[in-house]
Amino acid sequence: MRFEFIADEHVKVKTFLKRHEVSKGLLAKIKFSGGNILVNHQPQNAIYLLDIGDKVTIDIPSEKGFESLKAVDKDLSVVYEDEHFLVLDKPAGVASIPSVNHSNTMANFVKAYYIRHAYENQQVHIVTRLDKDTSGLMLFAKHGYAHARLDKQLQKKLIEKRYYALVRGTGDLEEQGEIIAPIGRNPESIITRRVTEDGKYAHTSYKVIERFGDVYLVDIHLHTGRTHQIRVHFSHIGFPLLGDDLYEGSLEHGIERQALHCHSLKFYNPFSGQEVERASPLPEDFKQVIEKLKE
Repeated sequence: MRFEFIADEHVKVKTFLKRHEVSKGLLAKIKFSGGNILVNHQPQNAIYLLDIGDKVTIDIPSEKGFESLKAVDKDLSVVYEDEHFLVLDKPAGVASIPSVNHSNTMANFVKAYYIRHAYENQQVHIVTRLDKDTSGLMLFAKHGYAHARLDKQLQKKLIEKRYYALVRGTGDLEEQGEIIAPIGRNPESIITRRVTEDGKYAHTSYKVIERFGDVYLVDIHLHTGRTHQIRVHFSHIGFPLLGDDLYEGSLEHGIERQALHCHSLKFYNPFSGQEVERASPLPEDFKQVIEKLKE
């Protein structure tokens, strides 16, 4: 895969490429695994001194898929795709990555999708994961350089994800609010998290969309990405998610998983220079619960 840049400073190639988020590891891969660095169409090394206006070209070797990741054919709901990125709408009940308990995962499905389309790069790069029982938008990078560039956005909190949740509690939930409470491991469980003074900083914003008695449909914006953050924070304020028995959520409304759906995803595409924003509609099990509540 080829990428081209125009030098705007009198610096070494490696210094210039670092500013374009080309890491030392990627430079080593280019050098030792069949790639190229060209300056004005001529081969050069990473310490070559650039002049302003020089054309810098890098050829990145193709990525083979991990042999340990089994390809599993499955129809995918593609909501955005270009040469560098893929956004899918994940159904509830499907894990993001394989584990001892899960083998038919989004990663398995995406590997089969890449093979089916004979893509140059076969390695699966997950940028944003979702819990097994959370539905909605997932972002994938289609090569390592794209993944590295989005990792920088993740570190700077520039990738925006918004969620819908159905929550239930006693009393009134404020129309909008900020939940700022540190989250850490629960010493009594290897799975659950809890709000604890020695936990990591966690910040969740929300806005109530609609109320159905003691159940609320809320729109949630994550400012941090702690494990189970939304589930822990809403349980902490006394409004756990419907179906989320792990965090004391009500099981009375017929939804068989935590009522959480990633409905909006926004990120900056560094290759096109444009912002990408995609949305996913309210899932069917949410709609069924809401219809029953309205009755």
